[in-house]
Amino acid sequence: MSESIYTLRVSRAAAGAYPTISDALAAADQLYPDAEQPVMIRVDPGEYCERVEIHRSHVTIEGETADSVRIVGSLGAKMPSEDGSGVDGTLGTFRTYTVLVDADDVRLENLTIENDAGDGREVGQAIALYADGDRLVVDACCIKGHQDTLFLGPLPPHEAKPGGFIGPKQYAPRRVGRQYFRRCRIEGDVDFIFGGARAYFEGCEIRSLNRDMDVNGYVTAVSTPEGEPHGFVFHGCSFTAPDGVAPDSVYLGRPWREWAQTVLIDCWLGRHIKREGWWDWNKPAAHNCVQYAGAILHGPAGDTTGWVPWANELDVMAAAGYAREQVLAGVDGWDPEGGDGDAVETAELSANGRTVHIETYCEDEPALRARLKREGRSAAFTGKTPADFETWKIATRTRLYDVLGLSLMDRVPD
Repeated sequence: MSESIYTLRVSRAAAGAYPTISDALAAADQLYPDAEQPVMIRVDPGEYCERVEIHRSHVTIEGETADSVRIVGSLGAKMPSEDGSGVDGTLGTFRTYTVLVDADDVRLENLTIENDAGDGREVGQAIALYADGDRLVVDACCIKGHQDTLFLGPLPPHEAKPGGFIGPKQYAPRRVGRQYFRRCRIEGDVDFIFGGARAYFEGCEIRSLNRDMDVNGYVTAVSTPEGEPHGFVFHGCSFTAPDGVAPDSVYLGRPWREWAQTVLIDCWLGRHIKREGWWDWNKPAAHNCVQYAGAILHGPAGDTTGWVPWANELDVMAAAGYAREQVLAGVDGWDPEGGDGDAVETAELSANGRTVHIETYCEDEPALRARLKREGRSAAFTGKTPADFETWKIATRTRLYDVLGLSLMDRVPD
């Protein structure tokens, strides 16, 4: 594999750039046919209403900031398929994705990936990101949807209902990939983080949306294959909800398959999280198979004494076994952070548990630094009077708050 990295640019306006991300990916295959050649695709600010499929390894897609680069799709599982295939002629869950990652060694950074199809009760499941590859890194991204927002493959070995897995990986071998999410915001309502991958979430905000129901939702629906050492691990994450989400109304998870594994380490849990923590999805046999566990939990719902008896609290020594470098190592010793166990924020950064990476991120990030520089040039004071200066000062402060996302960060979540 060549050490050099080739860069392509995506922009709606810039001369010589590709107008869509899909165009840039197609160009990469033509310009650099060596599939092992690393390719960087830099995406200018804008909204890109397209369906992106990544089938090439060693690809990085990088925006400026997550709030300035949006990739948006609108497909729901109940929508009719073009060819009439699927259960009752509908798309089904796994053909609704906005972005598909079907390759190894892919990196997504500073992007919003969204499925805006809407409420799952009306449109069905609607995947924003379908990730099925090994050594995937998703950094400083916002992943938005409602039901089934983020799918982390592989699929389970067998469908519960015929036709339920129709989609890009229906007949593919079931290979467990390692996936790393760092400083991301992931939002949805029902089963909005699901699948069978070995996935590590570090310093992320996990945001449950409101359905105005007694049970507002379920964060995870994991299908860890039997015999796998790890499923989903959340470290230093904040489980939050917007105003209006009722207390004690969201489960941390339910088992899509009976060997589901979900572990929370050093996380902050808002009051919307149900005191019993987990639901068995009417699968009593799962009580003897699942691993639902937590350690060093904070926040209004951080007390595990009310958890269901088939979930457990880990002691400090057991929790140490869920360090990133151990969970993701595999046979090749992969560690996306190079062994630096203190590389990201944790819940300890703020008394209220809200991490400081909501859509825009830390000031030492190159992307945000570039944006601040650009905003600074355009916001220079050009007035002449003291009154002009006061008006400029108020407007500039508001603009800075918007860039930094402070309106989202400066209040204590419920």
